[in-house]
Amino acid sequence: MTDLRIGVMYDRDWAPEGLPEFARRAEELGVDDLWVVEDLGWNGGVSAAAVALGATRRLRVGIGITPAPLRSPALLAMELATLARVFPDRLVAGVGHGVREWMEQVGVAPRSPLALLEETITAVRALLRGEKVELEGREVRLDGVKLVHPPAEPPPVVAGVVRPRSLELSGRVADGTLIAEGHGPRDLENIRALTARGGAGPDHTVTVFSFCHVGDDPDEVARTLHPHTEGHGGWLGRPQEEVFTVSGTASEAAEDVHALGAAGAHTVVLRVLGGEPLRQLEAVLGALGR
Repeated sequence: MTDLRIGVMYDRDWAPEGLPEFARRAEELGVDDLWVVEDLGWNGGVSAAAVALGATRRLRVGIGITPAPLRSPALLAMELATLARVFPDRLVAGVGHGVREWMEQVGVAPRSPLALLEETITAVRALLRGEKVELEGREVRLDGVKLVHPPAEPPPVVAGVVRPRSLELSGRVADGTLIAEGHGPRDLENIRALTARGGAGPDHTVTVFSFCHVGDDPDEVARTLHPHTEGHGGWLGRPQEEVFTVSGTASEAAEDVHALGAAGAHTVVLRVLGGEPLRQLEAVLGALGR
């Protein structure tokens, strides 16, 4: 628990021009990570990560997540290697399936999402290690591709996944697993068991995104969270009241963070909802003793 990292998400709905100042303020408050989002029609994840890295000095920046169907593994490895060389030890690259409907919108939905994700992560990690990659897969073909400037220390590549077979895949091929909002401590036991079944060892990290709203008025907190937990409950296939959040007073929110850490999370990333997100973040960090 003492090594638990605390991160904050730069929400996809926030304008990209606000990212540099937000990243600097978050760094000043003492968070460990800042995570950016890549959803179709919103901001580019790699470019947003570059902006956040360039605006800060020590903050680790995570991409959560780039959809594998949108990215050639060779190009993704090239982009990640560039960032990792300029900003060593400060990048985490999240890769996932992408939302099926969005991938169909742009004509890149794969025949086998599982094969595409496995082949993409395997190829990207090998390229970042400086290897020459020959791959004739179901979805990915690379014929002797090799990076000219691989990073001295490859950044972690984590899988942003939810379903059981994908979690096993993550344990098999990724450096860690990125868990979407709404999952709580009870979920983490099952998630860790599934990644272990895939072959995850003790170094396989678990990063958890969590909806967060901090306030002293329980009704106001509930109103702010409601549209997010309602929609996410439908996506996760669970009742709204079972969608986990980091919320309530600052001390209550800190207890929620501690519970995730005790259940096996290595990093908790707060997706702060409502007004004054930096003030809310500061309150949680203060309650955590940061």
